[in-house]
Amino acid sequence: MYELKTKINDQPVEAFLNKVEDPQKQQDSFAILDMMAEITGQPPRMWGDSLVGFGKYQYKYASGHQGEWFLVGFSPRKQNLTLYFMSGFDEYDGLVAKLGKYKTGKSCLYIKKLEDVNQGVLRELIELSIKLMRASSA
Repeated sequence: MYELKTKINDQPVEAFLNKVEDPQKQQDSFAILDMMAEITGQPPRMWGDSLVGFGKYQYKYASGHQGEWFLVGFSPRKQNLTLYFMSGFDEYDGLVAKLGKYKTGKSCLYIKKLEDVNQGVLRELIELSIKLMRASSA
């Protein structure tokens, strides 16, 4: 049976973010940390060695595989700040178009610097994603 290797743990989030070498990326990471904590009302937790997540939900695939994951999170990767929106972006086309400079994957938003995006729109995306995830896991 498959077991997810990236799990919630007790590593200190601030210690992880203090190790980010790029000063701008570190500053942006702390700003995203504050924003997500305020929006979710949840404390940040480390997931694996490099993901900061907020809240959690249970998922179950048609295959029977199930597990636990965070509602929203981020990671200061070498190339980009990667924000994880577990709801994906399909329902937010109009909003995402107003965001600024970014790239997306299935559930990842990649930005170089926080100043490249409209932070009000980013906040709204986080709020909507969390609302959708909480509704789908209720």
